[in-house]
Amino acid sequence: MQLLFEELAKKDGSRLFNIEKRKVINSIPNMQSELTQIFKQLAEDPSWVFEDLTQKDTSYATHGFHKYPAKFIPQLAKRCIEENTKINEIVCDPFMGCGTTLIESLVSGRKTVGVDINPVAYLISKVKTNPINPDKLKNETDKVLYDLKLYFESRNNHQKTLSKIEIAPIIPNNERIEYWFPDKKLREELGTILGRIDSIKDKDIRDFCLCAFSNILKNASIWLMKSIKPTRDLNKKIGIPTNLFSRQIKKMIRGNDVYWDILSANIKNNLKVYLNIKKADARNLPAENNSVSLIVTSPPYVTSYEYADLHQLTALWLEYTKSVNEFREGFIGSIRKKEFDHNGIKSKLAKQEIEELSKKSKKEAESVRNYFFEMQQCFEEMYRVLKPKGRVCIVIGNTELKKVPILNAEVFTEVMILLGFRIHKIIKRRIPSKVLPQTRDSKTGRFTSTGEANRLAYAYEYILIMEKL
Repeated sequence: MQLLFEELAKKDGSRLFNIEKRKVINSIPNMQSELTQIFKQLAEDPSWVFEDLTQKDTSYATHGFHKYPAKFIPQLAKRCIEENTKINEIVCDPFMGCGTTLIESLVSGRKTVGVDINPVAYLISKVKTNPINPDKLKNETDKVLYDLKLYFESRNNHQKTLSKIEIAPIIPNNERIEYWFPDKKLREELGTILGRIDSIKDKDIRDFCLCAFSNILKNASIWLMKSIKPTRDLNKKIGIPTNLFSRQIKKMIRGNDVYWDILSANIKNNLKVYLNIKKADARNLPAENNSVSLIVTSPPYVTSYEYADLHQLTALWLEYTKSVNEFREGFIGSIRKKEFDHNGIKSKLAKQEIEELSKKSKKEAESVRNYFFEMQQCFEEMYRVLKPKGRVCIVIGNTELKKVPILNAEVFTEVMILLGFRIHKIIKRRIPSKVLPQTRDSKTGRFTSTGEANRLAYAYEYILIMEKL
């Protein structure tokens, strides 16, 4: 019989529900099997599905600035924040992605710290969390859009205008850009937009426009729009980049207006006090020991896909990298890493999964081993920055690779218990919609297109709420 966590904790006699001191942990026999049973008996909590929300609800304010894979909805982050912290306490996201936790922390009156190793994520989060005076933003972006309109009208009509506009296009010399943008004229138009953005003196406005530019690149390329994986569509009809850019800017202006209105004047006037955002490794958080009240995050999935691949268009155009392979190596658990460092994995369950996977693919087993070890390092860093009784809300799902179950939620829970956390609550959440490849091929376990697959990839995910002892 499946039960909600509170009901299960009352009925089940496992000592895992009542850890009060770290010394108790080592005295619990068969911890792995008990954890497995807890997860098997856990019922879905429908109150965390948020099924009635519309896309407008989940992309309100600045949340709709930029498409981003596998992000959780703001309402989920908001509930975690408001149920586990008080106003002015610090909320942290070590894998901030597109900044959902950070925005909801600020809107809820909390201070917030966010890092991400991905420079594209850093750009998006920096822009989404930064409220800009609406009048200033409209005035400055109007100039940019007017200059681009004037420039292309003059060039296309071969006529001299009264106000001559000079824009130096910026087109990185990279064969991968030509691979995704084979039309020379289109590359030149995108380069002109980027050149005009580069001339903006105000850094906040420049970053705002770079974020808009980043979001139109997939539409302006021959990337197959129905595919979340990098696939080319040589017959794709591509819109005019300046039109795409103009629409995106106007959409973001509307979002900024809402964000400006709902954010308190105190936070807007003291943003540096309330917001600490950096491009950094999750294993090196910019926070003092015992200073953070809550961590809300959704870590990368070892078996989902390479996040670097999905962000390569922005990374190449903004010259964050010269090579996609090089870009991949910085991501946690990346199978592209040249070296693996995985001594001291604490989870017996993880070791069992790795051993089983190694029978089918040693390279992928090493990747999973490396992923779990690096995540363990992240949990150690979370423990360092959290206050005693501070909590971590981790949104993660289980999956499989080459038909070997990879029980991320169970492994994470086991590791965190061994590091000195206790289970506060575990929520099983059905995923009504999420920007993830939703289907798998049974033979390989790899993601595939909907038409080719025969089962769902992530039907459920878990919210692990762990408390520092």
